[in-house]
Amino acid sequence: MTAKRLDPMSFDFPIDKMMNGYYADIYFMREQEILRKENCTDRVTLQIFQRDYAVLCGVDEAIALIKRCSHNPESIKIRALHDGDEVEPWETIMTIEGNPADFAHLETVYLGILARQTKVATNCRRCVKAAGEKPVLFFPARFDHYLVQESDGYAAKIGGMAGISTPANAKVWGVEAAGTIPHALIASLGGDSVKAAQLFDKYMPADVARIALVDFDNDCVGTSLKVAHALGDKLAGVRLDTSGTMVDKSLADQMGHFQPTGVNAQLVHNVRTALDAEGFTKVKIVVSGGFTPERIQSFEAAGVPVDVYAVGSYIYSGNTDFTSDVVLLNGKNCAKAGRRYSDNPRLEDVD
Repeated sequence: MTAKRLDPMSFDFPIDKMMNGYYADIYFMREQEILRKENCTDRVTLQIFQRDYAVLCGVDEAIALIKRCSHNPESIKIRALHDGDEVEPWETIMTIEGNPADFAHLETVYLGILARQTKVATNCRRCVKAAGEKPVLFFPARFDHYLVQESDGYAAKIGGMAGISTPANAKVWGVEAAGTIPHALIASLGGDSVKAAQLFDKYMPADVARIALVDFDNDCVGTSLKVAHALGDKLAGVRLDTSGTMVDKSLADQMGHFQPTGVNAQLVHNVRTALDAEGFTKVKIVVSGGFTPERIQSFEAAGVPVDVYAVGSYIYSGNTDFTSDVVLLNGKNCAKAGRRYSDNPRLEDVD
């Protein structure tokens, strides 16, 4: 069965600005002006690809953009893959056929949509694969402009993340945003991690998981036990977020054979051992702070008792650059040197 695409009307485009080329590279606007003044009616086929193994995302938004912000959209034919498809380097992911004067002003925008969302979805999928069956939370919202949160949240869902941290991220998930007790609350209560956990428990709805942040005093073992005794069965988990420049107190007598800073394997073992020894076997351990697919994979390979990974800045690392080329003119080959029409049997016609 053909995968269902997102409704083009679900996207909130500034249509007048789009159609007037406000977000377009100026040379595309000049191309459009010249073609219109020459009354060109030729049809081109434009081909879009990127250069890496990736999880494709942003296709539905790109299609919606063309349908809603082009001129004469009924005359434009689109063939495309789907959000979530895994693609190879140079694989054609979309073709657009029509009079370029009708859609040249959108090229900058749809390439940017594809680049951003594919990067996010791909990085999410890499983390999810590294974690195996364990949940990975999407926590990078603070590292970029707020206006990208809705589309990033959609890309995170495509990438397989288990949860997100802002209501904007959650727009297309149909779930509530999730998170833990923040450092800021603990600091606002005089550095009292137990009090912060107790007040969180007092005022937050019952269906909000009680996950305590336990590194404020650089004593993850001690703080975890204090919070666990204070909340009892209500405590769902503890989150370790030790700074990469700090060595937790519990590691003082264990150093010498591993990198002791930040959230490391031995620290997680120490917390798990301490909780289990006092009967808190059901309390989960969430880790955050500089996690990447490689770091997650190393933890999993070593059997580190992590229950949930939270990933932030890595999600926005790197670039996934898309290129669009005219490859056919009125159905005949017409591409610049080094490019050629490359049909993809996986492409589907877009209604």
